[in-house]
Amino acid sequence: MVKKAEPTQTEPANAESTSGFNPVQLIQDSKAELTRVIWPSRQQLISESLAVIAMVSLSATTIYLVNNLFSWAAAKVFV
Repeated sequence: MVKKAEPTQTEPANAESTSGFNPVQLIQDSKAELTRVIWPSRQQLISESLAVIAMVSLSATTIYLVNNLFSWAAAKVFV
């Protein structure tokens, strides 16, 4: 039987973090995180956006056709 390690609680880095919400610290932390983001190139952004649009269109078309098929079948059975 394998025992799972119990989660450990870490102490806050500074006493300020336990005092509540600090909007200035939030903005500073957000800026720091955004510098670590790997942003996509323009070509990658366009190609992946087109792929998403194509897949959504394909899914919507499939759902539409299946819905029409079931509507047609229900009309034949229940009329």
